[in-house]
Amino acid sequence: MAELVLFNKPFQVLSQFTDEGISGGDSPRATLADYLRIPGIYPAGRLDYDSEGLLLLTSEGPLQHRIASPSLKMPKTYWVQVEGDITVDALKHLAAGVQLKDGLTRPAKATRITAPAVWPRVPPVRHRETVPTSWIELTITEGKNRQVRRMTAAVGFPTLRLIRYRIGDWSLEGLDSGAHRTVTVNLPASAKTTRRGKAAGARPGRNRRS
Repeated sequence: MAELVLFNKPFQVLSQFTDEGISGGDSPRATLADYLRIPGIYPAGRLDYDSEGLLLLTSEGPLQHRIASPSLKMPKTYWVQVEGDITVDALKHLAAGVQLKDGLTRPAKATRITAPAVWPRVPPVRHRETVPTSWIELTITEGKNRQVRRMTAAVGFPTLRLIRYRIGDWSLEGLDSGAHRTVTVNLPASAKTTRRGKAAGARPGRNRRS
């Protein structure tokens, strides 16, 4: 058995425990240390500074690998507010695969949704009276750098707000922004007997840049 922490990361919080990017008189940015006081845990994957939503953390290397490894293709679902009234053609394009500079994205699931009942963002999304916005639910099975933002921009609908709602079987259900809960996960027998950093690869740094 392994413990997994589900954290609802707020906007403009680094998905690491320290801010290594500060220098001189710069003020440190908010980090996981401002919200979590659980020793020995590390993020399983990452979530950009300007994105919100589900971040998973654990002290177990095999579980971390199972969640974060690109080869295992664990699905991740995002709620995305985009600029403009998204079209059926754009949704079909997102689902079929979008050509980015680093390659064609894998097939995805893309549907239009009504605006979800989520917490207000601080600061709020820029609003223009003359430009409509719409929400989509996008499920992908890979993790290219800033992939969702680049995908929506490529089909003509820039991302305004990005919330990761689900990773595999775990979701944000019942979690307010900045809150967390801990669940117990069954690990396969082989994973239980594998020392951290062996089968799962090198132990990721606690201070990894976001």
